[in-house]
Amino acid sequence: MIPALPRGVRLRHDAVRGQDVLLGPERALMLDPIAKEILSRVDGAVSEAAIVDDLAATFGAPREQIAGDVRAFLDDLGAKMLVTFHEGRGHDG
Repeated sequence: MIPALPRGVRLRHDAVRGQDVLLGPERALMLDPIAKEILSRVDGAVSEAAIVDDLAATFGAPREQIAGDVRAFLDDLGAKMLVTFHEGRGHDG
């Protein structure tokens, strides 16, 4: 699956608060550093598996643990309609 930010949802840095924010219609979610790392890789072209691989390599963490965390995070955002998923091959980022 390939995650994407739907129309009207964007990742921004809130300079006033000094924090990254996911902005959606009528809502804003403050992001911790881990959430920012995941969402910075969501571009609608890179597969979830490639995102997990990149995070595991970047942070030297077990792929299985990262895969579960990424899946839970993206599923939660999907339920809030802040991330969509589509089928596709994706690319390796």
